[in-house]
Formats: sequence, C-alpha cells, structure tokens
Amino acid sequence: MRKMILNLAVSLDGFIAGPHGEYDWCLADADYGMTNFLNSIDAVVMGGKSYRLLLQYGAPYPEYTNYVFTRTEKSTPYANVVFTGEDIPEFVEALKEKEGKNIWLFGGAEIIHPLLENDLVDELMLSVHPLLLGEGLPLFRKLNERKTFKLMDSITYPSGLVQLYYKK
Repeated sequence: MRKMILNLAVSLDGFIAGPHGEYDWCLADADYGMTNFLNSIDAVVMGGKSYRLLLQYGAPYPEYTNYVFTRTEKSTPYANVVFTGEDIPEFVEALKEKEGKNIWLFGGAEIIHPLLENDLVDELMLSVHPLLLGEGLPLFRKLNERKTFKLMDSITYPSGLVQLYYKK
C-alpha cells in the first residue's frame, strides 16, 4: 500500500500560510531534502486553493499526477491534473490501494483535516521555519481524538529551519 505523506512548511507558531494565504516567508535557499522526497512520490493531492496558487507559476508538478479536490474547477489544460469532487477520505483510501510510489499531501488545511481524522496520513514531514507569523492559516484544526506519531528523524539546517520526520 502506498503511503500518504504530509510534507509542508510551517511557522514556529503553527501556521502554513499567512493571513492572506502568502507563503513568501518559506526559506528556499537550499534543497532541504526535497529532491529525495520528490523521487519517492508519483502523485500529489491538494485542494482547489492550493491548485490555484500553483497555477501562478505554471503547470502544477508536471512530472506527477495531481489530484485536486475542488467544487469550482471543471476543466484544465493540463493532462496530469485530475479534478474530483468525491469524498476526500474515500478517494484517498482508494488511491492508496493503487500501485505506485508514495503520495504527497500538499495541502491545504481543508484536505489535511479529514485525512488526519480518518487516519489516512502515514507520515509527517514538517519543515519548521524559524519565524512567528502571528496569524494565518493553522496547520491543524481541532480533531475528534488524539493522533499519535513517532519522531523518526530531525535535521537542523544552518538557516535555522528544522525538518521533523514522523510516522504513525
């Protein structure tokens, strides 16, 4: 079975985006392990807001199949983008059963929450950036029950960024 890996940047105060969705605070001065991570996946799961954000830079992850949960988008010029309005946990559970590499849970919070609630996230790769945003989009919402993960590794970079690797 494929693994669903939540890999994203988070501020020290737990936000994944600023109050207006901005992520200009994310450090991009080094690879931070992304090359190895990207070689381990073949699919990306995201919500419509994340998809529209990526479109500002061109085709979203052209080397992978991008599954986008959306209620607004209906068509795309990109052959590697699949829109779905299906139930998020049901869709992801079926996707995990298919042959392939790991799946990147790219975001956003509206997608992350139901997948955590339904125990469909297998690993967390959190890049903790050394700043406080003060407000913004929180990484986690209130859950119905506790979710336990085990710290597998941590890497500290000269920039102050710390990557935390957790598994269920």
